[in-house]
Amino acid sequence: MGTAGAPLFVGQWLLSARAKQYPLLHPVAATWLVTGGRGAGKTRLGAEWVNALVRGLPPFTLGGLRYGQIALVGETLGDVREVMIDGPSGIRTISRGNRPRFEATRRRLLWSNGAVAQMFFSEDPESLRGPQFDAAWCDEAAKWKHAEAAFDMLQFGLRLGRMPRQLITTTPRPTRLIKRLLADRTVMRTVMPTAENRKNLAPGFLGAVEARYGGSVLARQELMGELIEDREDALWSRAMIEEARLADAPELGRIVVAVDPPASARRTSDACGIIAAGLDGAGNAVVIEDATLRAARPQDWAARAVALYHRLQADCLVAEVNQGGDMVTAVIRTVDPAVPVKAVRASRGKWLRAEPVAALYAQGRVRHAGRFAELEDEMCDFGPNGLSAGRSPDRVDALVWAVGELMPGRAGEPRIRW
Repeated sequence: MGTAGAPLFVGQWLLSARAKQYPLLHPVAATWLVTGGRGAGKTRLGAEWVNALVRGLPPFTLGGLRYGQIALVGETLGDVREVMIDGPSGIRTISRGNRPRFEATRRRLLWSNGAVAQMFFSEDPESLRGPQFDAAWCDEAAKWKHAEAAFDMLQFGLRLGRMPRQLITTTPRPTRLIKRLLADRTVMRTVMPTAENRKNLAPGFLGAVEARYGGSVLARQELMGELIEDREDALWSRAMIEEARLADAPELGRIVVAVDPPASARRTSDACGIIAAGLDGAGNAVVIEDATLRAARPQDWAARAVALYHRLQADCLVAEVNQGGDMVTAVIRTVDPAVPVKAVRASRGKWLRAEPVAALYAQGRVRHAGRFAELEDEMCDFGPNGLSAGRSPDRVDALVWAVGELMPGRAGEPRIRW
């Protein structure tokens, strides 16, 4: 890593930067959104980006174009100074040979070539009314107090030079501003998980946080840089699922494996939902495994379901037969003719079938023994149209059948045995 006072040599950053921090394919995007986990290198990228723009260094700027009026925007003035300017990866810390002078009373950085970076904070959007810039670095925008007002005021000020630019670095949260940026096709996005910066983190840090938080929504947001959000009209919420979380699987009585077969065997068809659940001593349903897969052949999903049945010593396979009829049971029989199969047929839409199961979650009658990220994502994006993320909710369908078999009458859909 380059440090203050080191020789003026851009290769110092080139040799230590990762590809995502040093993009070559889209070096002149007007707006660059970088979402990443804690310690992923977002601040270092922002500081190097400002340094390169001031000095006219490629690939962040081309043709020797230099930027001289820059806005530095953080949540608070303290964040701008202590993180963006003088933090361990801040602008002054990483400067090589041309360290800018900090003028605290005027809230600005001043380089020897005349470039100026002014400090702004999200709690005062009006301070961005009037000044004008040719570049801006916005840090941790997902935390900003008046995010949209501050960002909008900044856009009116980005009006200098031939090619105004802005970089937004943040750990993602489902705020209106972040969702707005993600929906904007003109915005270039880069995702940087914390693990990619492992060599620059304290020994043992990643192992400790992954052991404590691995697979959780918090880890996916704070370590993987994923945007995790609830759908307002979904039957399940993240909070509801976290309330249902068990640290360890309890002793279970009856166990079933539920299968929601795809409509066809094409590779582009929906996945085959396979969910295993059991009953605890209090009569609550406990989800214990998600073995869903996208299979090229019916025999593939049947083999996985049967293998799970044997491994868990389950009581039966529950299979929806709306799409395949007798074929579903027949395929399972080709794998193991001795496995007991209970065929079920849906008489109502997906949303109506799922409502009673969601109600059982709200009552604390269904628990999750572990973290099932893909299943839980599907649950929290399952809407009244019966789709999740625009696709058939294969995992949710299998979940509904599993809970319905374990708790008949409470989960709504009557069972039909073939």
